[in-house]
Amino acid sequence: MSEASATPGDTQSNARELADIPSVEVISRSALMLMSAAAERLGLADADPDTSPHRDLDEARRLITALAGLVTASAEYLGPHAAPIRDGLQGLQKAFREGSAFPDAPGQGPGEKFTGPVY
Repeated sequence: MSEASATPGDTQSNARELADIPSVEVISRSALMLMSAAAERLGLADADPDTSPHRDLDEARRLITALAGLVTASAEYLGPHAAPIRDGLQGLQKAFREGSAFPDAPGQGPGEKFTGPVY
């Protein structure tokens, strides 16, 4: 249901439901959405990423950088979820470097200002 068609009662119900979700779950879901979107923009969902109609490295850079900021800022709250999310982020950063015709210098790739260089 769109916000435009939501009644005041629906909005209050949705707000209460969101309030019941632990912050670590909200952060993890956000990270997963950013990871999935970045993977799509890298073309990783297709057999040949280089010919993927969804490939857009500029968009992937933005998503990976946003993910890196979120992961860095929230690492202390993620507990056991932090390591797999960091691993996923690093995998995306490496895939970006490998998929770039002119790879960024170490430390200059997407999100590396938050995570440090990825080789």
